[in-house]
Amino acid sequence: MPSPPASRSITTLAPGEVALIAAIDRAGLDPDTAQRLCELGFDEGVDVEILHRAPFGGDPIAVRVGNMVVALRRDMAGLIEIAA
Repeated sequence: MPSPPASRSITTLAPGEVALIAAIDRAGLDPDTAQRLCELGFDEGVDVEILHRAPFGGDPIAVRVGNMVVALRRDMAGLIEIAA
């Protein structure tokens, strides 16, 4: 029986790399933040692209989701899993 596809965090993407959101660990977020991410377009099945990372530690990360560019802290971005 084939195993389900592995997933990884969007923090593992290189700038310019595009991936599909597989899941969001909403348990790791407070309800208001989880709702805000959804309102910004972060949802399962949506393409995301890492545009760039801040120097000296890479926090925050600039992410394109749909037609929007959003800056996410690494800890929050780590809760967004992509299909590998």
